[in-house]
Amino acid sequence: MKEIASIAALSWRYLWFRPLQAGLNLLLLTMGLAMITLVLLVGTQIDRGFERDVQGIDMVVGAKGSPLQLILAGVFHIDVPPGNIALADFRALQRNPMVAQAIPLSLGDSFAGFRIVGTTPDYPAHYRATLAQGALWRAPLQAVLGADVARAMSSGAGGEGGGPHGGAGEGASLIGRSFVGSHGLGAGGHAHGDHPYQVSGVLAACGCVLDRLVLTSTESVWQVHESAQADDPEDLAVLRDEREITLALVRWRSPLAAVTLPRAINAGTPMQAAVPAVEITRLVRLLGVGADLLRALGGVLLGVAALSVFIALWNAVRERQADLALLRLLGAPRARVAALVLTEALWLALLAAALGLGLGHALAGVAGHWLRAEGSMPLTGAIWLPEEWAVPGLAVAVAALAALLPVVRAYRTDVADLLAQPA
Repeated sequence: MKEIASIAALSWRYLWFRPLQAGLNLLLLTMGLAMITLVLLVGTQIDRGFERDVQGIDMVVGAKGSPLQLILAGVFHIDVPPGNIALADFRALQRNPMVAQAIPLSLGDSFAGFRIVGTTPDYPAHYRATLAQGALWRAPLQAVLGADVARAMSSGAGGEGGGPHGGAGEGASLIGRSFVGSHGLGAGGHAHGDHPYQVSGVLAACGCVLDRLVLTSTESVWQVHESAQADDPEDLAVLRDEREITLALVRWRSPLAAVTLPRAINAGTPMQAAVPAVEITRLVRLLGVGADLLRALGGVLLGVAALSVFIALWNAVRERQADLALLRLLGAPRARVAALVLTEALWLALLAAALGLGLGHALAGVAGHWLRAEGSMPLTGAIWLPEEWAVPGLAVAVAALAALLPVVRAYRTDVADLLAQPA
């Protein structure tokens, strides 16, 4: 054990004898490992998010346009829907014998960058959401906040604080607090000041799309927009007759519907049917190109780092011939001399693994902060994936491979030949 400690201490001093060279090798290894860690974190979380949010949704029906856009807007709420569909067409879809359930979603407004979604209680029930405070809406212009929305409102984002339990501050009850929605699906739209919402409940965090949504009744969305367009009773009656929703999330009654229903909707109605499984596969393929590029960049950096480490260790063995000869004369076996060179490479690998993992998690955290600001899919660097245990192993493998020839050269060092060389 004492011998191992002495080898580790001496190899550490050797590593930093040339700090600039050691720092460059460490930087290259760290960047390569950070890119691989970032791809693991982002790719895994995106895949999990897709699987979680799309679970139990067989089909999305909305206005004709891009099917991928319809899925992104209706399931993940990270795009703008292609348009609206008539309420009468949605009700006809509900009555279709192949449809087990159709959940209406009405979009168009937002609060502090979070989307306001008009729907029915079936929507939170679909994700098995539970309430942390209050209850679901019971009347128009009552709203239920997702966990992220509640957190933002508690910190003072946009609310009026007009309810009996109002008041800003983390942890304060939000029940009864009022807020105003803005036109459009992003921040900065025209505020519907004449129709404030009142918070009736707050959902517990579910790690799903509901966390970043404001849920209310479909009637609330109709009431806000109809009042904004007309105030004459006759005009309001016309608008009620022409009511629309944005899209519907559909669950099939039997596998036969998967074959016939999307085609029938696309060919025989003014609506469009998109199957999430198909569109998500296409989206993951598109995202995979970017992930492959990051992996390739990480591989190139690791390759360059391995070459740089090899050159550094090869030159180090050559420059330390006298040191190696002295160690041999003092009784150090060949294996101990070779272990010095190998341990120097392993020190570099372990440092790079720690820094690479830290940098990869930091980059994932920055990306998650940016995505949250955009109201997109949640992403964090504050998790640990079992796959990440492969990163230190990869670092050690690269360093050991780079050190292989220098280690062999150090092992074969002949004391007599070294002493016979002229000074």
